[in-house]
Amino acid sequence: MATMDISLPDKMKQWIEEQVAAGHYSDISEYMVGLVREDQRTYARQKLQDMVDQALASGINQKSKEELLEQIMSRAIAAVEARKSA
Repeated sequence: MATMDISLPDKMKQWIEEQVAAGHYSDISEYMVGLVREDQRTYARQKLQDMVDQALASGINQKSKEELLEQIMSRAIAAVEARKSA
């Protein structure tokens, strides 16, 4: 595991120490890991929401499942062929 030195305002440092002292975290490292994990989850949720918003904004597709599958397969085949040519 890697180590990292950070600087915090005194009030933030005190807050973290209080959280550890209250038993919410076993140590300061656990607190920081928890913050990073929550940030990662927030980022992933936002990325997913952006994808949903983009899909909704694109409108309803009138193609059949077969037409969509054909389109996907054609793109996949073209991508494979492009890699072979590169």
